[in-house]
Amino acid sequence: MLASVAALPLFPTTIAGSLPKPSWLAAPNKLWAPWRSEGDEVEEAKADATLLALKLQEDASIDIVGDGEQSRQHFVHGFLEAVDGIDFNRRVGMGIRNNRYRAMCPTVVGPLALRSRVHAREARLARAHTTRKLKFTLPGPMTIVDTIADVHYGNRATMAMAFAALLNQEALGLAADGVDVIQFDEPAFNVYMDDAAGWGIEALHRAIEGVAATSAVHICYGYGIPANIEWKAALGTEWRQYEKVFPALARSRIDQVSLECINSHVPMSVLKLLDGKDVLVGVIDVATDAIETPDDVVAAIARAADYVPKEKIIACTNCGMAPMRRDIAMKKLEALSQGAALARERFG
Repeated sequence: MLASVAALPLFPTTIAGSLPKPSWLAAPNKLWAPWRSEGDEVEEAKADATLLALKLQEDASIDIVGDGEQSRQHFVHGFLEAVDGIDFNRRVGMGIRNNRYRAMCPTVVGPLALRSRVHAREARLARAHTTRKLKFTLPGPMTIVDTIADVHYGNRATMAMAFAALLNQEALGLAADGVDVIQFDEPAFNVYMDDAAGWGIEALHRAIEGVAATSAVHICYGYGIPANIEWKAALGTEWRQYEKVFPALARSRIDQVSLECINSHVPMSVLKLLDGKDVLVGVIDVATDAIETPDDVVAAIARAADYVPKEKIIACTNCGMAPMRRDIAMKKLEALSQGAALARERFG
């Protein structure tokens, strides 16, 4: 295992989590893309794609790299596949994210338990092949609860705590594998704001209990897919949902908060509500194929720096890039690193 030795510069760069999959691994430009092979062959292909994702991030000079979620078809269900107590044959059509989408969801039918480690293979592979800081993403408890049917627990908060205990087992394992940052993806936090500020954060606290790695939570307005773009267009000229949850996150034990900034209608003044936290500022838009210029990235960082100490700013993508064209995604990663380097020159 290689040591994580890379020192971080001002405005270090990272990705929200997912990257497009190679066409030889899965069908391109879509979520839930089916695998091109099966059995041992697909497992080998996932490993190859993970190494490629690392190499591409390093080539783009990304400072905190990840596995690109190459071994998962979906950021939630990639974790659920290793959980007992879920019947994947008992699917229920239900609205998720406050009915923004309708999905066929598997059902929790009994007590939840992990059959085994979920992401040990790809985490250890990534750790062995990079000396950069390594981040790994997991679905957050509230978002899992919002993406699955339930006939066992009967209470969303209770079920969230049960999932949080499983996430904690995996997070402890990831930290032992050498992962530096463990990020929980919680898009549900900008939909159910009151619950997020209460049992949502408490479930995250359970998920990070005893975990030595840096903890992060990613909250955004979603992938650049039509349903999200349509929803965001209906949110008005100011997106103030974060105001309800950021004060609670500032008081929480979570180390970092990741959010969508560039080309959004989030008032940058809400960032001051995260006082004391590292802020992963989304400076790359995943809802458009237009490539940001380094100056675009600098401008987004500068707006954030009005409200967040510059040593607390991490430059990031708005959300995952899984449905994007690979060539577009790579150009955007290059713009991310070039813009952060330019921001260091101007503000460092």
